[in-house]
Amino acid sequence: MSSIQATARAARLVSQLVPAAPTTCCSAASTPACMHANATNALASTPRKLIRQEVRGRVGVIYLSRPKAMNALNDELMAEVGSAIMEYEASGVIGCIVITGDGKAFAAGADIKEMAGKSYYEMSTKDKIAPWEVISRCKIPVIAAVNGVALGGGCEIAMMCDIIYASENAKFGQPEIKIGTIPGAGGTQRLTKAIGKSKAMEMVLTGNMMSAHDMEKAGLVSRVLPADQLLPSTFQLADQIASLSLPIVKTAKRAVLSSFDSSLSTGMGIERALFHATFALEDQTEGMAAFVGKRKPQWKHQ
Repeated sequence: MSSIQATARAARLVSQLVPAAPTTCCSAASTPACMHANATNALASTPRKLIRQEVRGRVGVIYLSRPKAMNALNDELMAEVGSAIMEYEASGVIGCIVITGDGKAFAAGADIKEMAGKSYYEMSTKDKIAPWEVISRCKIPVIAAVNGVALGGGCEIAMMCDIIYASENAKFGQPEIKIGTIPGAGGTQRLTKAIGKSKAMEMVLTGNMMSAHDMEKAGLVSRVLPADQLLPSTFQLADQIASLSLPIVKTAKRAVLSSFDSSLSTGMGIERALFHATFALEDQTEGMAAFVGKRKPQWKHQ
């Protein structure tokens, strides 16, 4: 990739990262409170059965809510997760998303009852996993707050998130081999990139679970917390991220993710081009001016 191509690509990416202005608001001089109220009202107008949603300031929260089934990931639940993420992303006022589970589990895996008895033709022509990738494609940072077990698909959707916080009693695993199949939503790919070949092989080939502390040491989990501190600490992190310039945060996320999809030299070119492209944003001008002026920046998210 030439420097001109990289710059053009980065400029296109940054233009996509700037949130569109909300289409409804109280006045032409839209206040953050008004924009937040509109977003909250829009979300509240879409009732869902298998997830709960909450808007905390500029943070959108999704609770996986099939506690009697240990939040097993059936098609309906994952469709609701995808819709909620797309709504948060389109709102223009949500700067970070948190995904967690209701009850004693984050998610015990895909709903096996939906897959048992399916043929190769059925599974290959109707891709069950494709809707899940809304999580990994989200431009806004997504944090997984893993309470309890994250097994199979539960571990895989946690890995689709950008940061994982876990409670001390959390367990991670890819037990698919015990039921005659293999991971299909990133368990052989994202897990290997996160913790290395040997540990990933051990988990995938045995189906054994790993503790939150083991996964923190391995590099998959960012922080392990007592159960009663998991959500408060996760919300604190999400608030910190959401308080920053949204297009700059999206650009930073895109730059980090490029390291997974490219060689070092290509990734460095993308990073450099994205860095240069931030100078087309009003928030870059404001951020540096605020630093020089020794004041707090007033982000416009533009």
